[in-house]
Amino acid sequence: MSTDPGADRLAPLRAEHAQLQDQMADPTLHDDASRARRVARRWAEVEAVLRAAAVVGACEDDLAAARELGAEDPELAAEAEQIAARLAAEREHLEDLLAPRDPDDARDVILEIKAGAGGEESALFAAEMLRMYRSFAEHRGWRVEVLSSAPSELGGLRDVTVSIASRGATTPADGVYAHLKHEAGVHRVQRVPITESAGRIHTSAVGVLVLPEADETDESELLAEALAPANLRIDVFRSSGPGGQSVNTTDSAVRITHLPSGIVVSCQDEKSQLQNREQAMRILRTRLLDQHRAAQDAQAASARRSQVRTVDRSERIRTYNFPESRVADHRTGYKAGNLQQVLSGDLEELIGSARAAEREARLAEAQQGTPQ
Repeated sequence: MSTDPGADRLAPLRAEHAQLQDQMADPTLHDDASRARRVARRWAEVEAVLRAAAVVGACEDDLAAARELGAEDPELAAEAEQIAARLAAEREHLEDLLAPRDPDDARDVILEIKAGAGGEESALFAAEMLRMYRSFAEHRGWRVEVLSSAPSELGGLRDVTVSIASRGATTPADGVYAHLKHEAGVHRVQRVPITESAGRIHTSAVGVLVLPEADETDESELLAEALAPANLRIDVFRSSGPGGQSVNTTDSAVRITHLPSGIVVSCQDEKSQLQNREQAMRILRTRLLDQHRAAQDAQAASARRSQVRTVDRSERIRTYNFPESRVADHRTGYKAGNLQQVLSGDLEELIGSARAAEREARLAEAQQGTPQ
């Protein structure tokens, strides 16, 4: 009999897996794109758990056989120790997949970077951060799409909004939001700006906002009333570039105001008014979904997510110190002297430290019997 840590939890997952396979085999599933995407996402999640459980079971069988034969064969006894080490690692992987998770982990994200204190130097670093996230995303095979941007005079970015999306169904553990949600907060940079003639080190700040992207399912199930035409005011105007000069001779830029909440979204990067409107609606849907989730959290304090997950967006989370080539995460205590590699997109260890902290917090919360 299997002794893996998730054995008691696998029976309902096997039943659900069979149901999901039946749904995916039904040709009518794809008549509803949002439902098809939801089913595919859940199937990928359950499939990953059952595949990991199968590996654990195979390791257990191999270990039992190796130990039985190893009583008379030293080589097989040594192999049994190797299998035991692998089994421990595979059990830990399975336990990680079965651990309580943020329900949004498998989602794509809308990521916003905004220059803050520090003027032009902050805008220049905002542009560097965009390159950092783009490099990280592309290394993982994700798509990056700029939805809106406002460049500064020296080639920086006053603010920029991008979509980062996986290429197909993914498990929560591999999700875009699972990796990037902990980047939300204030990032501080310490260096000598190119505008500084006296060589003095300046400190500036850049704000990052990461939201799980809303999809058509959310719009139909949660946001239908909020996105009713009567709640939206849509204005069009001419796009403009740095300094205010006209870069478009037609009214292609779009501004959407959500009247009940006061949320305003503008997009002008695309040449087509229709494209700008679609981009603005994507951002608006995502902000409304975030507002809806925040309201739910406020109404149910017992359902608060882990401290790492709910870090206040105004909190300083990380410092990039150029003179010392050092980067430090103030939430997890992670420090490294590889600043240039980090800015080139090598974020795995930084992000991993935050994900590990979240996992520990969720496991502790689950053991205390606190609802997720």
